[in-house]
Amino acid sequence: MRRLLRHLKPFTFLVILTLGLVLLQSLSELALPSLMADIVDFGIARGNTEFIWKTGGKMLLVALAGVICSIASSYFSAKISTGFGKELRGEVFTHVTSLRVDDFEEFGTASLITRTTNDISQIQMVVLMLLGIVASAPLMFVGGVIMALSRDRYMAKLLLAIIPVLVVVVVVVSKKVMPMFKEVQQKLDKLNLVLREGLTGVRVIRAFNKIDYEKKRFDEANRDLTETMLRVNRTMAVLMPIVNLSINFLIIGIIWVGSHRIDLGYMEVGGLMAFIQYAMHILMSMIMVSMIFIMLPRAAVSADRINEILDTEPESDIMVVEGGIVTVDARDAKATLRGTIEFRDVTFSYPDAERPTLSNITFTAKPGQMTAILGGTGSGKSTVVNLIPRFFDVDSGQILIDGVDIRDIPLRELRGRIGLVPQQAILFSGTIAENIRYGKPDATDEEVRRAAEIAQALDFIEKLPKGFDSYVAQGGVNFSGGQKQRLCIARAIVRRPDVYIFDDSFSALDFKTDAKLRAALKREVSDAVMIVVAQRVNTILDADLILVMDEGKIVGSGTHKELLKTCQVYREIVLSQVAEEEIA
Repeated sequence: MRRLLRHLKPFTFLVILTLGLVLLQSLSELALPSLMADIVDFGIARGNTEFIWKTGGKMLLVALAGVICSIASSYFSAKISTGFGKELRGEVFTHVTSLRVDDFEEFGTASLITRTTNDISQIQMVVLMLLGIVASAPLMFVGGVIMALSRDRYMAKLLLAIIPVLVVVVVVVSKKVMPMFKEVQQKLDKLNLVLREGLTGVRVIRAFNKIDYEKKRFDEANRDLTETMLRVNRTMAVLMPIVNLSINFLIIGIIWVGSHRIDLGYMEVGGLMAFIQYAMHILMSMIMVSMIFIMLPRAAVSADRINEILDTEPESDIMVVEGGIVTVDARDAKATLRGTIEFRDVTFSYPDAERPTLSNITFTAKPGQMTAILGGTGSGKSTVVNLIPRFFDVDSGQILIDGVDIRDIPLRELRGRIGLVPQQAILFSGTIAENIRYGKPDATDEEVRRAAEIAQALDFIEKLPKGFDSYVAQGGVNFSGGQKQRLCIARAIVRRPDVYIFDDSFSALDFKTDAKLRAALKREVSDAVMIVVAQRVNTILDADLILVMDEGKIVGSGTHKELLKTCQVYREIVLSQVAEEEIA
């Protein structure tokens, strides 16, 4: 928790100002009971009207000053806690975007969302409470004890008897709820996961008539979280009744003992009223502290979950600092991506995999040529292309560009020269133009239009009422699969990269559009490296080099005609899609 509080550094002046205002507010509250006692003992009891007006005026001024300080401190506390939350969310989001792909899988998307929102909100709330209580509660407690002792030392013993009881109760309850709060956050992760899957997969759920099943999943996760929260609240519910009961018994005791001391002449009526007020201040300060003890365990759990993210190392040459990501300058790159991509005996395994996903992969992709990768489902095709932008690092072997290991090239430079069209077409909410410019933010309107034309997307874009300004819903759900693929291809083309990677990116296109797109690409990117992962043989018939993969290994390489003669796996794939008469 203390580590995260460094985000309060930009608000140092406001923190000091807020604490000063809280101290002044506390002093005003401590002064009021004494002034009231003087009015009762020296004004009302003696019929001194002038004293009542004079002292009453002082009380009004002190109370007014206290109100002003209270309003100001509340305003600045809210401003500080909100700014603190903003800074912390910014750092967590920045760090999350720098994590390795396998880190995302380890944490889970739903958990990362919960940590960035709910967990930070918990800490932000505690910061708000701390600013109001950290200065007020100790001063109210110490000041109340001193003022109570100054009124009557004998009656102050009643306070000393009840304070240890409250301290023990607060400590026991806080220790008991600490592990429960950790469980609550985990159950919240699970609920967010079920909710997110239910919303993003709503079409599949309806298509398979699984609405009742998803409701049951959500109800189970919701009930699990509710039951855990009820256990936490039942435990915390013990605290307030005990505190309130103790306060009531203490007041009864003060009035009982105080009435006898008034009869004996040791105390005035105003003094008893002031003593009760100071006792309430002392106990209220303890209630405020108990509230902190209730909130701190949950905030501590949230802080641990956030620190777990921040302690995770980012991708190799990305460094996260306050305010953003710093990457190695592109000018420090040892190579530029304008030449050959070479895989040398590459072996790779996913975390916790029983066997390597790729084994001894060796091939060369040259500029101006189309290198195609073909194979059955699960053969490792997508894994091969995901190693080039270093979404993962190889276990052994090397991937070279112009003879330089890609691990020696800064990630920003490496990925800045790659145009990747992923297997799953992903679009972002916004306009069509904004989605295409995602590949090159400073692209001109003409460049955007040209990229869409090459990607065979211009025809359907121009038919839309707003053209390139047409709205794209989250995930591109208002476009067909083929339209989304073409927009993703345009996004890659507009940046004019040195390496194009198409990971099964033509699967939703009809044969005519597929052929036109490949012809346009061949004309436009003749000087770049082009790697195409495909399921359809027709897509890669004219490839300069076809790699056939099976169970993570390359079992054949060559042109279409060569592979028909030399690779049985390739021939079987072709025969499954094309009649034998057509092959001949």
